[in-house]
This record gives sequence, C-alpha cells and structure tokens, in this order.
Amino acid sequence: MDWLWKQDYKAGMNGIPFVKMHGLGNDFVVFDGRRDPAVLDLDDETAARIADRKTGVGCDQLIVIEPARDDMADAFMRIRNNDGGEVEACGNAARCVASIVMGELGRNDAIIETVVGLLDANASTNGLVTVDMGQVKLDWRDIPLAEAVDTNHIPLSLGPLSDAVGVNVGNPHAVFFVEDAEAIDIEKLGPVLEHHEMFPERANIEVCSIVGENQIRMRVWERGVGVTRACGTGACAVGVAAARRGLTGRKTEIILDGGKLTIEWLPDDHVLMTGPVATSFQGFLHSSLLGQH
Repeated sequence: MDWLWKQDYKAGMNGIPFVKMHGLGNDFVVFDGRRDPAVLDLDDETAARIADRKTGVGCDQLIVIEPARDDMADAFMRIRNNDGGEVEACGNAARCVASIVMGELGRNDAIIETVVGLLDANASTNGLVTVDMGQVKLDWRDIPLAEAVDTNHIPLSLGPLSDAVGVNVGNPHAVFFVEDAEAIDIEKLGPVLEHHEMFPERANIEVCSIVGENQIRMRVWERGVGVTRACGTGACAVGVAAARRGLTGRKTEIILDGGKLTIEWLPDDHVLMTGPVATSFQGFLHSSLLGQH
C-alpha cells in the first residue's frame, strides 16, 4: 500500500500529511512523526482540535508513529483520545499502525512499541492482522481500583448494571454481563461509570451478552471518547472476563457495532486480537488546526 508520506508532494501542496484509518469503524487520524517532527509535540488542546468531528479531521483517537525507543521495536505508537488526553493502549489502532509498518518493511510481522510495552503483530493472507496485546492484569491494584476487591465480582451497580469484571489490557476496563446488551442505555450509564470513584484512572465500560457458543455481543463506552463502534482492548477485556466467569472458552468471537474481532486468551495470560484494518482517505492537515496562522 502506498502511504501518503511515501508519496511525492505535489506542487503547491502544504501542511502535514495524515492517513485516516479505522478498525471496524473505530477511527484514527494517523501521523508519521518520524517524517514530520512537528506532530511529536502536540498538546492536549491541539489533539482535541484535530479530533473534533465538526471543525477538525475527526476521529476516536489520534495516533502518532514515532521512532522506536526499544531496539527490538520497529516503531513507537503514541495514542491520544478524542478529548486530547494521552492513553496507554488501543487495540484497533495497533492493528492499523502495524499494517503501515509492515507495508513499509515489506514484511508480514512487526513489533510496535507503546508506553506499556511491545506488541507483536502479524498479517495473514486474508487481510486480517493479529496483535499480541500482552499479558492482561487482573489484580485490583493493577486495574486499578480504589479498594481491595475481587476483580471477578466488583461490587458496583448502576441501574440495570451490576457485578462487573475488572480487567487491565494496558488500560482499565469494567465489563458488565447482561441478558440483552442492546437494551442498555450505555450513552447514559457509560459516562457515570467511567468517572465512578471505584476507578481512580477512570475506566472503559463494556456491556455484553452471550449470543452463542463462544460468541459475545459487546457495546462500549470508551474512556475519554464516548460510544464507539469498536474497541480492541475492550474486546480483549470482554473475552477474558467471559472466560473467567466460565461463560465461554478462552477463544471467542466478539461482535461489536462495527463488526467482529477474534480474541484468544492464552495460558500465559497474553491476549491475541485478530481483525481487519482499512484506510478511509489521506490528506494534509491545515496549519490552522495546529494553532498556526
């Protein structure tokens, strides 16, 4: 695939190139900080301005590919939510960035570095990308939670939601199992639970229901973003939570608003996430969105 920053600039074209990508509708504005150092120093306000869907480019997360710090990695991925704040992990973005880096290297594998560690990625012949999201953390201190509780049964309830499962997949998640995920008003309940005192670093909120053997319907309220069509780390958290509860096996199909992800919780606690990536369009960011005139 020919990426924008690999192409020659046309006469008169200016601004910073970006690629708009998505994984199952979870969409990203991706910059290459290796080529354009100006994007390495984005502050929260500028990132939020770019992510705004009415006055900016629009995205769930803004991604900057940077030079790797670790000698084993091929590139570093920095992630900012729609509100501009930096976060630790994003599974769908990891697949998108891995596909870019693999395309550049002419390989079917890549190692993507994040603030919480290295992610191994592999491309398959059917266009899907698998990322090892690392080891999940299940201790209350690692979620983190505000007090010592059983993370398989967090004593938390709001309306029809109760008895959450806590999972950290590089970021904190609270998973609620319900009879019918479609019936839950996640736009109303999500922001309240995200900011609940139980979660000192806030939390991503998933509501899900078992719809078949090893099949789970999931809806998500993402921390700092809101309702999204897909969340890769959320899907990993749901797969782990369902297996912990004995509701499924360790390999599950997660059905999100934007499509399906395959999640496998390995015996060593690593979680593999497999799904598609797509490019929507490429463009140049106008200097006004960087606060330049």
